[in-house]
Amino acid sequence: MDGGAHNKRSDTAPVRSTCPFCGVGCGILLSPDGQGGIAVKGDPDHPANRGRLCSKGLAVGETIGLDDRLLAPRIGGEDTDWDTALDLVADRFRETIAQHGPDSVAFYVSGQMLTEDYYVANKLMKGFIGSGNIDTNSRLCMASTVAGHRRAFGTDTVPGTYEDLEEADLIVLVGSNLAWCHPVLYQRILAARKKRGTKIVVVDPRRTASCDSADMHLQLEPGSDVALFNRLLVAIYEGGALDKGYLAQVDGFDDALRAAFSDRADVTGLDPEQIEDFCRLWLRTEKVVTIFSQGVNQSSAGADKVNAILNCHLASGRIGKPGMGPFSVTGQPNAMGGREVGGLANMLACHLDIENADHRRAVRDFWNAPAMATRPGLKAVDLFHAVKDGRIKALWIIHSNPAVTLPDADTIRDTIRDCAFAVVSDITAQTDTARLADVLLPATAWGEKDGTVTNSDRTISRQRAVLPAPGMARPDWDIIADVARRMGWRHDFDYASPVEIYREYAGLSSLGGHFGRDFDISAHATIRDIDYAVLDPFQWPLTKERQGGRFFADGQFFTETGRAQMLPLRFRPPESKKAPRYPFRLNTGRTRDQWHTMTRTAKSARLAAHLPEPFCEIHPEDAAQLGVSAAGLVELTSPQGRAVLRALITDRVRPGDLFAPMHWTGETAPSARIDALVAPVTDPVSGQPESKASVCAVKPFDAAWYGFAVSAMPMHPQSTYWARSRTRTGWRAELAGLDTPADWEAYARDLFQLPDSAVQAVNDPRRGHHRFAFHADDRLQAALFIAPEPVLAMRDYLATLPGTEAPDAISGRAPADRPDPGPVLCSCFNVGVNTIMTAIESQGLVTVDAIGAALQAGTNCGSCRPEIAALIARAATPRAAE
Repeated sequence: MDGGAHNKRSDTAPVRSTCPFCGVGCGILLSPDGQGGIAVKGDPDHPANRGRLCSKGLAVGETIGLDDRLLAPRIGGEDTDWDTALDLVADRFRETIAQHGPDSVAFYVSGQMLTEDYYVANKLMKGFIGSGNIDTNSRLCMASTVAGHRRAFGTDTVPGTYEDLEEADLIVLVGSNLAWCHPVLYQRILAARKKRGTKIVVVDPRRTASCDSADMHLQLEPGSDVALFNRLLVAIYEGGALDKGYLAQVDGFDDALRAAFSDRADVTGLDPEQIEDFCRLWLRTEKVVTIFSQGVNQSSAGADKVNAILNCHLASGRIGKPGMGPFSVTGQPNAMGGREVGGLANMLACHLDIENADHRRAVRDFWNAPAMATRPGLKAVDLFHAVKDGRIKALWIIHSNPAVTLPDADTIRDTIRDCAFAVVSDITAQTDTARLADVLLPATAWGEKDGTVTNSDRTISRQRAVLPAPGMARPDWDIIADVARRMGWRHDFDYASPVEIYREYAGLSSLGGHFGRDFDISAHATIRDIDYAVLDPFQWPLTKERQGGRFFADGQFFTETGRAQMLPLRFRPPESKKAPRYPFRLNTGRTRDQWHTMTRTAKSARLAAHLPEPFCEIHPEDAAQLGVSAAGLVELTSPQGRAVLRALITDRVRPGDLFAPMHWTGETAPSARIDALVAPVTDPVSGQPESKASVCAVKPFDAAWYGFAVSAMPMHPQSTYWARSRTRTGWRAELAGLDTPADWEAYARDLFQLPDSAVQAVNDPRRGHHRFAFHADDRLQAALFIAPEPVLAMRDYLATLPGTEAPDAISGRAPADRPDPGPVLCSCFNVGVNTIMTAIESQGLVTVDAIGAALQAGTNCGSCRPEIAALIARAATPRAAE
């Protein structure tokens, strides 16, 4: 089979599906080209995006190549057949359970799975194996929201809908860089802003792209959100903004208010007048939506932060009404589906409680389950600790890369390697985690899978297959069910298609209605195959009595008393303490165009072009004090680990704070696995790790040499630091080393695996400069540039040359008749920084809209508009000075 394309398919009719990236859940139209590719457009009829897509959604068709796909099961690194692999998995799990009990095995699953996949995995572990030890990588991104919702509402209920973002008069973004991480929602807000004058406030220790359009940025001390919202609660009380009628359905107000009065707003580090301005704006604006994300959730006080926000909305009655309410936005395409189906260790399916004997009994009877779990299982971090100390002896990881993404990632990597029996289901064998597995199982990928997902506002949409499964790949539900049958539960897992699973799941959800819970899609318990095939997006609940809508405007909740619960909360600082040895606070997060550990997005050259190298944002004052130079490398150390990244000197971070993205892995930049530095500190309520406030030290990385390389084929770096990424013509890489090779040409030939190619070489050993360009048939194969300081070369121009006639590539510069476009700024339309600057200077363009009209940049998802605005401001600065 061709490694770069799927099997041919003649059907080119557009297929309605759902984007596989963030939790916005955008609808997309897919048109197979018959050659293994897909044309992608936004679905104008989908309620989440109405036809708009972000840069990642537009590029999803570029991420489906088979060059690194796992196409057959593997045992010990050798290909095998399905029967051999699944017999081994079933036998080892069955034997481990027989010898050590059901809690000796565990599943670690993923928000990349479809709901039907999730359902089968949860049913197998909790109902048939009889353990709660199934947790999901969604624990790392939204578990604190789940805990906060359950404490306040009785269930994990998102009260509002996306329409609230357009009906609000004030949007408060807390720990959410919506402009980059959920750009389609951000553009909906900006459109509403033009229409109704919506105010935007950003609460974030870091100045992000979302601040560009904000009326106010509260750059608070990391972790101090509870203190800020406690001050807001006091202001609601003192300002007469309490909804006393609504509070008649709320318990805990007095205790919550006393705790708020006793908290200290000065721990936020904000000017008191700025806090008061925020409170006044909130109080005088009835229609307020508070959007929160990872900056709230990923904290040792994450659940308290969520409840501090909920307290304010409950006290003021601003919840469940048009344009009002707290709103959690999720990071993964089916994080919500996993929450609904019981993918978390401490929940049953359909928002039922594993601690509740009546709920357990009802689910057990529905499944006819032989060994129902009776208590919560281990949450993600604790689960891997149990693997490390030998309590868990058989582990199945599905569509996740915990060797990179969990805190203290080096220890997690070693833990998986040392596990008695580790199984990994994935689409590729080339991840840090997959390389550690005893058994690898090839799963179908997005575009090949069929099922449902739920987005952040409770809308369930279909993902549909438009490409055939390559090689021996199988859907996750099919793999899991086959193992279950081999473990002895043949009848209970005898599924032939996703619709059979969906019908069973919908039937189970009637128990939610029976117990007075929120999640109920029982109207689909008898859905026909054809209706499932053409199912339109819909918002749950879906029963004979109700479809979709908002929750809690009527003051009816899902607690035992039927009343909401406000909690008494006080600021708790991050658990990791700064010290002379570790004086910096490390914040981790995402970049605009990449996704998780880049197993898919790294395949797209245009997504890689925006920020092709891992970096560490550091404030200019800190950089000057430490002797860190612009574009130099820095070494970060923490009690857990070490990383080397490119320095990005910027006042986007506060003095004493650092920011580094979490995407890079052992496959793309081994020294930049940032979660290796993150402390394994978790929220005591939610179990979510604190990924925003670990402590570390930073110093210049004093490399002996630096390099930049481009190549038409994959490179094989051997250096202390390297980071590689795709280009439209091949690959590019940044390199640096502590030890200088004795023979630079030999090093270059080994890097590119070109032992016999003709080479142009320019060597200046005295200055430490070396350049090599390899050619075959008058076309450039690869080029390497070496210097004792960060290499000066036109990187983005050079990246276009492999495979072309480029006799002057060794110069490292573009000729006069071929201008360098510069680093890509607009990924949607592949527009570079230099192109935009030239347009600004030559055409006198002074607005972002004018740039869009001239170059298209910023006219699609809009996530690059803040950067365009910054270029315009930069171009205007010299004129202003004159």
